[in-house]
Amino acid sequence: MIDSNFLNENPLHRIFVYGTLKRGEPNHKLIQDATNGYAKFLGIAKTTSSYPLIIATKYNIPFLLKKPGIGHHVIGEIYDVDSKMLTRLDELEEHPNFYERTEEDVLMATESKLKSNGNFEEIGSLTKAWIYFLPKFKATLLERPMYESYSNEGDHGLKYGENDVSTATVEDVL
Repeated sequence: MIDSNFLNENPLHRIFVYGTLKRGEPNHKLIQDATNGYAKFLGIAKTTSSYPLIIATKYNIPFLLKKPGIGHHVIGEIYDVDSKMLTRLDELEEHPNFYERTEEDVLMATESKLKSNGNFEEIGSLTKAWIYFLPKFKATLLERPMYESYSNEGDHGLKYGENDVSTATVEDVL
C-alpha cells in the first residue's frame, strides 16, 4: 500500500503505451523495474481518435504518428506511474526532442470486462492519458502499413532491434 504522503509528494500520471513498453514486449522491463519508480497496470485502452501506428527504421521501432484521423483507433495499455517513472519514460522516448508526450482521451477497460464483452464503446470509460507521439516525420511514413495494435511477435515479421549506441535518430524519420 502507498501512503498518502508519498502521493502528495509524488502524484501519479496516467500513461498509454502502445509499443515496446507493453507487457510481453522488449522494453516492458523498464516499467517493471521498481528502481525506475512506481507503475501500476490499470487495463487495456483504445485511442478515441484514429492515428497511424507504423513500424519504421532499421530497428523496427513502433511509432505513433501525430496525424489524427488517419490509421486506426490504436489499442494499448494504461498505467498509473509516479513522477520518477514518467521521467525515466521521457528519457527512453527522448521527450520532447524526438517523441512528444501529449495528453489525449482514451477509452479504458479492465481485461476481465473486455474478455466478457470486447466492445470498448459499451464498457470503456473515458480517461485522459499521456501518449508519446512522433510529431514530425517524413510523409512517406504514411505509406507504410498501419496497425491497430503492436506486437514484436506480430505477423508483420518486423522484430524490434535494440542498438547499444542509439535506437533511432531524428534523421531516420524526418
